[in-house]
Amino acid sequence: MTLTWAQLRDLKCGELEGAADGWGKASNRADAGRDRIETQLLNGLRGTQRGEAAEAAAGRLKQLSQNLSYAYTECGLLRTTLNSMAHELRAQQRALREALDDAESLKFAVHADGSVTYPAADGGLIDGRPLPGGTASVAAAPGLLPPSGLVAPNPNAAKAQDIADRVAKAVRTAAEIDWRYARILRRLKAEEGLKVPGATWTDAAGDAAAVRDAARGYLKDGIPLDASPAERKAWWAGLTDEQREEYLAVYPDRIGNLDGVPALVRDAANRDNLQLLMGKLEGRDDAKSQTQLAGLREIDRQLRAGNKPGGPPMYLLGIGDEGNGRAIVSFGNPDTAKNVSAYVPGLNTSLDEDFAKDDLKRARDTAIGTRIHDPSSAAIVWLGYDAPQSPDGLGSLDVMGNERAEKGGRAFSGFMSGLTATNENRDPHLTAIGHSYGSRTVGAATQRDGGIPGVDDIVLVGSPGVGVDHAEDLGVGKGHVFVGAAEHDVVTKLPSKQQSAAGVVGLIAAGPVAAYVAGDIADQGDDDLWFGKDPASESFGARRFQVDEGPRLISGEGVSFGAHSHYFDPRRDSVSANNIALVVAGHPEKLKVEEYR
Repeated sequence: MTLTWAQLRDLKCGELEGAADGWGKASNRADAGRDRIETQLLNGLRGTQRGEAAEAAAGRLKQLSQNLSYAYTECGLLRTTLNSMAHELRAQQRALREALDDAESLKFAVHADGSVTYPAADGGLIDGRPLPGGTASVAAAPGLLPPSGLVAPNPNAAKAQDIADRVAKAVRTAAEIDWRYARILRRLKAEEGLKVPGATWTDAAGDAAAVRDAARGYLKDGIPLDASPAERKAWWAGLTDEQREEYLAVYPDRIGNLDGVPALVRDAANRDNLQLLMGKLEGRDDAKSQTQLAGLREIDRQLRAGNKPGGPPMYLLGIGDEGNGRAIVSFGNPDTAKNVSAYVPGLNTSLDEDFAKDDLKRARDTAIGTRIHDPSSAAIVWLGYDAPQSPDGLGSLDVMGNERAEKGGRAFSGFMSGLTATNENRDPHLTAIGHSYGSRTVGAATQRDGGIPGVDDIVLVGSPGVGVDHAEDLGVGKGHVFVGAAEHDVVTKLPSKQQSAAGVVGLIAAGPVAAYVAGDIADQGDDDLWFGKDPASESFGARRFQVDEGPRLISGEGVSFGAHSHYFDPRRDSVSANNIALVVAGHPEKLKVEEYR
């Protein structure tokens, strides 16, 4: 059926919004049910029951939680679709009413087909006779009407044509809006059955993308992407509950990764976006997608496993599939904790299963260790940049350059600014931790205007240099820069660029073993590393703390890089892990120190 201007004029957009409210209530109920399962029922079951029956019950509850999560997402998409449709149709109603009001004020008649009849006007220029009236049709081209009178056309003709064109445009645009949203609404329907398999989440990811495309500027344009974290916090606080619910349903990826939005909100958004991302990658068979999917599944598994009694709760502060993948996970609430650390991983880190197991464990171990000294603590692993990748360990040109560190430093600075904006303590204690190339990224962040927002202390472990030659250049005071460097850690003995220019670069390209041997030979008595002064040297001026020397690179058991990865592990290097925890907890006076190199 063809839409008429009368139908557009009389359309009750409030009914669409009423239907949207109904779907919104359904979405909220699903969310409340899911939250009750995750925070009450499952935790209660784990804390009181054991055995096969308990495991089976937990499995059923997890499935129900998945179903409710899907219902929450789809109902939220329906709400936004209807609200967006009403929003766009209202704009066309306003345009139509303005045209009709102009016609009424001029005493023009607007007919059912959109044509506009205009009256006669005063006489022509020569004979003075009245210029006859007429009708402007939609088909006529503006400015090409046949003239009335001997010389000049009836001035009412152009006005009538303008009104006819505006009426036609409003109706055509409204019809296109109706068609676009009808197509989306037909798509938003669930499969039959009580399970929500991966294929269903793939469809949900497509649904979300389709709603965003259909909604276009609705909601999205309101997200303050270019604002400061403090301004974003104020923006979120100023939204109504209904507006927040819509943003979370349609743009969980943007809200979940928006620095300045509270941690609880980011966690909720990212948990939903995690399901959509897994659904999106499920249907792809390329290596990158499968690698990232494995990482996402492991993060999802840990989130679903729940928190161990007495352990730090897990918050998903960022997730994405751009580049080599993005993931930001906090153990402990960074908005309520007095002590917050953010660990930046380095070389060969990407969103994969190893990251989800190993790097998350480092943050968890730091959180557990720090909470021994001060329970009000949280520890974050921040993969918010593309760390250099190399299949041959150290034989990568990326890891030899500064570009990724500079880009990562900008993103890390923004994230830390967000933490300072959302933390509820008057003067929180923030610590930036850089491991491997991540220490170079932290170093780059310190060189931005104002340094790293809110950071009081910096910890560097396994560092090839940070881009400056003195601890005092990192902006927190040299007494607040702490360094751990294992005796057998390859990366902490890389030769300097000057030495490489003399021929060592060929050895680096040959692989990590050659690079280490070359560095050990060429760096005798020299405190220069690839990215500047050795942070563990006396001339750098940081406070060096004790760490285990780590396994030798070459031994009877073969080649081992364990010395580069044990700094956070309380089992393999309890001294280092505890020293890191002491710094994060604000008790550096208890550190076990080590002599400079």
